[in-house]
Amino acid sequence: MLTLLQDKISTPLGLLWLICDEQFRLRAVEWDEYSARMELLLDLHYKKTGYCRKDAVNPGDLSQKLANYFEGDLAIIDTLPTETAGTPFQREVWKALRDIPCGQVMHYGQLATKLGRSGAARAVGAANGSNPISIVVPCHRVIGTNGTLTGYAGGIARKEWLLRHEGYLLL
Repeated sequence: MLTLLQDKISTPLGLLWLICDEQFRLRAVEWDEYSARMELLLDLHYKKTGYCRKDAVNPGDLSQKLANYFEGDLAIIDTLPTETAGTPFQREVWKALRDIPCGQVMHYGQLATKLGRSGAARAVGAANGSNPISIVVPCHRVIGTNGTLTGYAGGIARKEWLLRHEGYLLL
């Protein structure tokens, strides 16, 4: 059985859950009011009886490192280890998301093309929307073709804040 360690931190955007395994690889990062979505993804990826969760304070220093991101150390999220379940295509998309540099964005179609799947923008969007590791796997860096801030599971206001914080959107 997989043991998952959980902590919750305060951020300028609200409470944020962090779920990691015992090797301190992030498995989920989600806003508190969307914790039901996180529970569904954990159950889907690890089966309801295939894992247990335990409270932990700052497991593997991950909570502090994410707090540092919100305090301005933007590069720190690139150093945080992740481990995801999901389909091979989803994991391919999530891996590609981590390659989008801080302060930059990509359109869904551009990401699909980068993956060698031009024309699969909708499938990329669906995989992006089911990303279990918000912020660290930066799905907020994907925007609509016309530049609109579309589809962020944490809400468009948070997506806008994150893109301003990272320097893509000017104040």
